[in-house]
Amino acid sequence: MREREESASRYAWIVYAFATLLVGGLTGYILALQGSPRASAATPANTAPPVATAVVDEAQLRAYRDILARDPRNVQAAAGAGNLLYDAQRYHEAIGFYQQAFAGNPADINVSTDLGTALWYAGRPDEALAQYEKSLALNATHGQTLFNVGIVRADGKRDYAGAVAAWETLLKTNPNYPDVSRLQSLITDARKNLAATAK
Repeated sequence: MREREESASRYAWIVYAFATLLVGGLTGYILALQGSPRASAATPANTAPPVATAVVDEAQLRAYRDILARDPRNVQAAAGAGNLLYDAQRYHEAIGFYQQAFAGNPADINVSTDLGTALWYAGRPDEALAQYEKSLALNATHGQTLFNVGIVRADGKRDYAGAVAAWETLLKTNPNYPDVSRLQSLITDARKNLAATAK
């Protein structure tokens, strides 16, 4: 009888050890996947927000939530959860995770800009601009942030002069910006709208 109990106890310990290694490995893998920064770009109001590339992996999201339940200051897990929800266009849910990540690391310009863009897509342009100001306080020439400021000013606030100023700053400070022709087209459109509203 005792032999059977010891065997069962040994088996339970092996299963526990294996499960612990598996969960630890999975958590590390998930964090590694989400560790690299990603740039988010606001799109003009006359086009839809970015199309989701995939439905949220609920198991991965649950893993992030479990990590945050144990360690609310885990910036990588908070940003990872925000990225999953953002990519699935669940912006309202992504905002809270990005806020948590940014509170844990207020020097992370990518999280700050992602938060601003999620706020924009959630229909909160004033809050988006306020968040972009925090990004620009970290780096006044951050290309993605300047681009997004122009979009929100033009399409969210009808502040065409502010949009042109943001985009011209982007052109001056980022001469190798990858989509200069689109940027120049946006500036031309904003100037036309500015002239039309001045009449």
